[in-house]
Amino acid sequence: MAPYRVEPGGLTLHLRVTPNAGLDRIEGFETRDDGHEVLRLRVKAVPDKGKANAAVIVLLAKALGTSKSQISVVSGDTARQKTVFIAGDPGILAAAVAKLI
Repeated sequence: MAPYRVEPGGLTLHLRVTPNAGLDRIEGFETRDDGHEVLRLRVKAVPDKGKANAAVIVLLAKALGTSKSQISVVSGDTARQKTVFIAGDPGILAAAVAKLI
């Protein structure tokens, strides 16, 4: 199962985030024990008052070539497992996510 789902007006991306890491980076796709795939991210920000979520949005925006305002956390605000929605052309976004491997 792919870590993203094409939606009208964008795509939904499933993440596994590790906050308080040494540096911000995208580690690639990972298959979880339940068979679902997620995109693994590490961010330097601490998980306090949305700082880690903001760092995730900045990292994804840079990697996908979109603006920060096009990305929003739709579930998992306080969890390591997150789902984000990225607004834009679904075909272009899916191709950009595929390049993150």
